[in-house]
Amino acid sequence: MTERDVVFPPGRQALYERNRYSPASRSNGLLFVSGQVGSREDGSPEPDLEKQVRLAFDNLNAILQAAECTFDDVIDVTVFIVDPEPKFETIWKVVQEYWGSAPHPTLTAVGVTWLYGFQFEIKVIAKLPETT
Repeated sequence: MTERDVVFPPGRQALYERNRYSPASRSNGLLFVSGQVGSREDGSPEPDLEKQVRLAFDNLNAILQAAECTFDDVIDVTVFIVDPEPKFETIWKVVQEYWGSAPHPTLTAVGVTWLYGFQFEIKVIAKLPETT
């Protein structure tokens, strides 16, 4: 087995080690980012939905930045929403602040019943910058 090329954002490695997963892995010119939630510094959920979605994007952007990417490099997005119908408008208002301009990445949205105390999770695949 080859060793994984893992990306850790600054300051959160202990959280990932405690939960036994990698925030992102590089492979074949792509960055595969684990689902990011609106967790506070201690890993607990931010209770306010709008703030939770912003924190999820902030956590995602920290990982992208650690891999020298931006959201413009994202090619595929999957979002998970607990009880999406009453929350969609609130979430999508925040998503548009981070999304950027067209053309947009592909998107799959999935309604779920449980996210470990969170209401929103986002996972992405991004294209890594070309190396010379």
